[in-house]
Amino acid sequence: RTLLESTQYLFPPLSFRHQTPKMLARRFAQQTSFLAARQARSFAAVGDKIPSVSVDLGFPPQKVNVAERTAGRKTIMIGLPGAYTPVCSEKMVPSYIAKQAELKAKGVEEVLVISVNDGAVMKAWGKDQGGDGTMVTFLGDPKSELTKALDLVFDAPPILEIFGHSRCKRFAMVIEDGKIKAMNVAGGDIPDEATFAEAMLEEL
Repeated sequence: RTLLESTQYLFPPLSFRHQTPKMLARRFAQQTSFLAARQARSFAAVGDKIPSVSVDLGFPPQKVNVAERTAGRKTIMIGLPGAYTPVCSEKMVPSYIAKQAELKAKGVEEVLVISVNDGAVMKAWGKDQGGDGTMVTFLGDPKSELTKALDLVFDAPPILEIFGHSRCKRFAMVIEDGKIKAMNVAGGDIPDEATFAEAMLEEL
């Protein structure tokens, strides 16, 4: 559905014979406000529900529906550009493994790590990171289905040149009963550190 079709769906046409100038002005303002909101918002936001999309756990991959996985509990989901990449391997993921006790004390039951990699890569990377037996679960999003559903596709030219295709932006979100309660997306004025465990503990 196009943006125009979306506005027509939300604001179905009425006969102009039954609308006063004031009514028409109000209607135009509603449509303009809706379009501006759609254009200004570039990714998932606080208050949104987690989309019902499946990602891959292990290999052969088991399908994990993230909406179901996060329902009725407090979870942190982090997304990153790629397994085995420097910042992800040396800082971001280790921060969550190191802060498990503090996260659990705040009521977090699980940390989901999402990357545009297959389940086999994520399983191997999780083992290398010391994630086995921890509260940190490594999940692959090989087709970018979750990444796209969250509107967090990372397709800047340098990323395409390095990886050959789009990846996931670096983000971290607190999820309570399937709904986003806090969220940080790195980029621009937002440093990578805003997505590390120390920063997310302050959001809990």
